[in-house]
Amino acid sequence: MQVKFSKKTIDEFEALASHYAQRRAALLPALYLAQREFGYLSLEAVEASAELVGCTPAQALEVAEFYTMYKKKAGGKHHLQVCRTLSCMLNGSEEVQRVIERKLGLKNGETTPDGLFSYQKVECLAACHVGPCLQVNDEFYQNMTPQKTEEMIDRLKKNS
Repeated sequence: MQVKFSKKTIDEFEALASHYAQRRAALLPALYLAQREFGYLSLEAVEASAELVGCTPAQALEVAEFYTMYKKKAGGKHHLQVCRTLSCMLNGSEEVQRVIERKLGLKNGETTPDGLFSYQKVECLAACHVGPCLQVNDEFYQNMTPQKTEEMIDRLKKNS
């Protein structure tokens, strides 16, 4: 199944690409736009992104596989990503992970049956000084505690 970008997304990409000396340098934003439009980066979405920037599908796939910010499979409405690197671990990220796993019944890489939540342990979220860090879709949370995590999940459930 081939996917096609909407005109709005293509226009947005063209505006972004105009800021780069080479079109291929806009691959990261192209992949982000594809994920936003299609929900995750299927092989077809990666191929469409490659075509948009002028690189091979293999080159685009290598980039998409390298970064944890790109979802490679359909996930929940609320995609929870918890930093698991040393700084966050020393500040309690394992406790935050346990709350998510217990409260939502999820293991790393899983999605709740209702499609509301997905969960992923990720490498550095680039805020070691305010760990443990957690990201929900594009919203960033810092200095997380088990209690803050429980409250956040309850709030997301209530507002969904």
